[in-house]
Order: sequence, then structure tokens, then C-alpha cells
Amino acid sequence: MVSVQEAFSILKNKLPELKEVEYLLSKARKHVVSQSLYSPINMPPFRQSAMDGFAVNFHNSLNYEIIGEIKAGDSHQVKLLPGQAVKIFTGAAVPDSASAVIQIEKVSVNETVLKLEEQLKLSLNIRPIGEQTAIGDLALEKGSVLNAAAIGFLAGLGFTKVKVYQKPAIGILITGNELVKPGNPLEYGKVYESNGVMLESALKDAFYDAVTLYEVNDNFENTKNKIQQALSENDVVLVSGGISVGDYDFVAQALKELEVETLFYKVNQKPGKPLFAGRLKDKMVFALPGNPGACLTCFYVYVLPTLTILSGKATNYNQTVRKTISHDFSVNNSRCQFLKANVDGDTVTILSHQASSMLNSFSVANSLVFVSDGNYEIVKGSQVAVYHI
Repeated sequence: MVSVQEAFSILKNKLPELKEVEYLLSKARKHVVSQSLYSPINMPPFRQSAMDGFAVNFHNSLNYEIIGEIKAGDSHQVKLLPGQAVKIFTGAAVPDSASAVIQIEKVSVNETVLKLEEQLKLSLNIRPIGEQTAIGDLALEKGSVLNAAAIGFLAGLGFTKVKVYQKPAIGILITGNELVKPGNPLEYGKVYESNGVMLESALKDAFYDAVTLYEVNDNFENTKNKIQQALSENDVVLVSGGISVGDYDFVAQALKELEVETLFYKVNQKPGKPLFAGRLKDKMVFALPGNPGACLTCFYVYVLPTLTILSGKATNYNQTVRKTISHDFSVNNSRCQFLKANVDGDTVTILSHQASSMLNSFSVANSLVFVSDGNYEIVKGSQVAVYHI
């Protein structure tokens, strides 16, 4: 059995190499850029009007002659002589001969005569060439996450494809003869299966879309074959249940016969002690406890950071922040604990129903409080370590 910190260290040093892939920009949402990107153009590529109004070429009077208009997208060149103006719209190309753009609300127009209220500042309301980025400038640094704004920015620079780190395809294998799919009658001794849809939902929340569910009954050959199939079709396999030492827990034996390298088995924590982490070539395997609360705890603490790193985003496993606990709390345990909790601003409240089988408090939690093992009191107002989930 390893400690939590030992488990973190083992994972950090045993992860497979990252995979790079080129995607259409429109398909690259929430992926991590694998190469720094440099601007191929100036943005804006021309002097651009920042508003609707009139572009003018300065002279010694407040009156100007209007000689035409320029709409956004117009490509014809207009040359303004001193004292001349052209009506212009937001985003349109400002003539090189224009001194400034005056917004439409600050002028009066009488047929072809424009009258200003006051003299303008040079370059007023004109976005200069390359104001946002110039040719050759760093547009997006390696390791950046492609959110909606980043995708829009790159599209505006003319990018259609981008090289990113490939997100892992994830297989979820559900084991257990006692499980029944929701919607079916619940016989005596059976429980509804929830871990599969729970893990799938947690993955989708984190923008992992390549997720496949597998199911198997408690039979060794079936378990082995299904794990083998999941490993052949995915980069990371999550097994729910069957990793303990009961007579009908076949996951550990199946993993051994498939020559999955054991990175660690059992962590000195509560919930989630019977956690397994392994590797087969460039594939990762996590065998998670079957109890729903323990399963989800291990997912947030170990699996999700692993997936984040394999997706190219720099992160650490021990991502805790310090928060002030809002109440007294007694610790009496031989293992460290991850306790379902709620953070509100700078304070955190540990919730009830902490058993590994329970999800009701997890369903309203937004964090996990980590407490070390021992027998001691945590006093209201003390600082505690918190994982955001």
C-alpha cells in the first residue's frame, strides 16, 4: 500500500508520451496547442475604422466636403484631399490619406457638407495596422488551451488547421453481477448501476468526448476478454469494481494475465483504498472501487489529473488550495481522508454522508477537503487543504 503522495509521484513518472495530431480548427475546441503559433498576417491588415462615422483629411476649417462612402469589406482605394471626408462604417478600411475618424453622433451634415463640433486628434478612432498582432508575432503559445476566444482569434488570422495534443480515448468497464440498468425492475439483492453514467458524465464535463462504455458479469474469462478489448480500443481504461479480493473479483487476475504493469495497488486513504493504477505499453489502466462515492473521489484525485496531463496541459496532481473551515471537525482515522465539502468564497464546510457508498452529499459538493490520518480536532477558523472538483 502506498501513500497519496507516493501514488502521485509514481503516476507523474510513469505516464506515456504525449501524442500529437492535426485538427481542423473547428474541431480543436478544448485541445492543447502542441506548437507555438505565429501570426501570418497583420491584424488588422489595414487601417480600420473603430466606429461608424466620417473619415476626414485635416485642414484649417471645421467644414469638410463629403465625397463618398466606404463600407466594411469595400476594397476600392479612396484618396482624400485636405478638407475632404468620406462616410465610413465600423470595420471598414480607412484611407491612408485620412487623419482621423469622427463618430457620426458628433457631426452635422447638410447634403455634401460635413461640419465638426471641434478639431480632432490625429488618428482618432482608427485602429492601426497590426494593432492586435503583427506578422511574425507570437499568436498562441505552446500549451495554450483552445477555448472559443482562442479559436476565433486564430480563425481571424487565417488559420484553418492546428497541431494539438491528442486527447485520450477512454473506455469505462463496469463489472458486477449485482448491477441492474436503471429502468428495469429491481430484484432483491440487486442495485441500480450508476458508476458508468457517472464517470461518463464527469468525463464529458471535462470535455472528453471519446468515451466508450463496456459491461461484463463477474466471470474471469469474460472480464479478461472485455479488458483486452477496451485496451485495444482506448488509451485509458477505467474499470469500476472487481478489484478487491473477493471470490468474484476477477479484475486483478485479468490484469495480471494481460501483463498490465502494476504501478500501485491500494492507497492509504479513505475512501478509495483499493485503487489500482497500471500501464500496458502506452495505455493506462485505473481500476476504481465499486462504491460510487469512492469511485468518484478516485476519479477526481487521480484519473482526471492524469487525463489532463496526457492531453498536454501542464498540471500537478496535488492541486490543493487553503481555505478556512467554517466549523469544528473531529478526525479519528488511521488513513488520510478526502471529505466531500462545499467551498463558499474563502470558507469551506464539510458535508454529512461521507460513506464511500453515498453520492447524495457528493451531488451538492464542489470540493474535497483533505485531512491527514490520526486523532485530532480541526478548530473552526483553521486552514485546511481543499481540492476543487
